[in-house]
Amino acid sequence: MRKIIILLNIIILVNFTANCQTKKLNTKEVVKTEFGNILDSLEVNGSILIYDVKNKIYYSNDFSWAKTGVIPASTFKIPNSIIALETGIIKNDSAIFKWNGEKRRFKRWEEDLTFKKAFQVSCVPCYQEIARKVGVKRMKKYLRKLDYKGMVFDTLTIDNFWLEGKSKFSQMQQIDFLERLYFSKLPISKKTENIMKDIMQIEKTENYVISGKTGWGMRNEMNNGWLVGYLETNNSVYFFATNVEKQETNMDEFPIIRLNSTKEAFRKLKIIQ
Repeated sequence: MRKIIILLNIIILVNFTANCQTKKLNTKEVVKTEFGNILDSLEVNGSILIYDVKNKIYYSNDFSWAKTGVIPASTFKIPNSIIALETGIIKNDSAIFKWNGEKRRFKRWEEDLTFKKAFQVSCVPCYQEIARKVGVKRMKKYLRKLDYKGMVFDTLTIDNFWLEGKSKFSQMQQIDFLERLYFSKLPISKKTENIMKDIMQIEKTENYVISGKTGWGMRNEMNNGWLVGYLETNNSVYFFATNVEKQETNMDEFPIIRLNSTKEAFRKLKIIQ
């Protein structure tokens, strides 16, 4: 009996390995030096990663960077929002976060904010409130359910683990998670999915729509910036995860660099004009 169990485990392992290899063989990784040139011109280091779903091609200037986990910063507001909605902590996108009158880091956070607005202005105190209400046990349960790996936290760090500490998430993981959200493959309600797709919209034109989330944290004493999301055209969708670093000199332009570099990469691929 023991030999049969061992044999079955070996068969399962072989099939699992084969499936993983098949998945890897079905996608291609194409190095685009042009993406690196874009970042060089903006005086930042990092990686732009774009996934062409239709042709199953990943494009990046640095796949090593794209596969390395770093602190997710405010990109974690995507799963945090999903969990808030799924647990009922937040009922809908018009739910209100009351400002207590205390001074906050940014003026745009110093007012009562709807859930949608709090997401779009990336209100850290609002999402710390959500995390505390979710709690450690439920947070871990839902992150397992969403297959959102790499988060490290306990009761002392429940409201800041995505901003500092040992939590890590890679650009590849960002795209995998966003792809599952976009194609309704996450174990969440349709209501939650629709709210997320609405609040994530960043830019809409006649030719394309960009949806996603920014993030700003620290890595190795360097400013680390994120922009993750997807770009929809009339006939396809492309997922992206941009992660860049810059020394703390003139940081005024750092926030816009994330979007500009990503859009320029799409231009290089002739996806947008």
